[in-house]
Amino acid sequence: MTGLVVCVAVLAVASVYGVLHQRRSGRVRVRGRDDGKRLGAAELGEQLGERATLVQFSSAFCAPCRATRRVLGDIAGMVPGVTHVEIDAEDHLDLVRELDILKTPTVLVLDADGRVVRRATGQPRKEDVIAALGEAV
Repeated sequence: MTGLVVCVAVLAVASVYGVLHQRRSGRVRVRGRDDGKRLGAAELGEQLGERATLVQFSSAFCAPCRATRRVLGDIAGMVPGVTHVEIDAEDHLDLVRELDILKTPTVLVLDADGRVVRRATGQPRKEDVIAALGEAV
């Protein structure tokens, strides 16, 4: 009987963790550790967008990265002055460590000066990214 109680408790805790993790994944939010961090053309390998830049950290075998690339490319095509830059996390480990990128895809929303204003870990929704762009401008 004790084994059954332990099994049910473990399943309950794992379920709660899974639900919380699912709800947080892909949400665009402000992180305190991003305050004051800036990226420029030297770090990105491309010029910043006139109004904002969407920086996506990806890896080669990441399925959500491909979907994120399409979403961010669509947004950059729709919103004037917004640029999408994709960075291979494996090729830029120093930048990954500096920005505390823990998984891919991670999307950073930069303002026109290159300051990190928002971050999404996981595949973000189009509406959330567009709302974050409104705050970056």
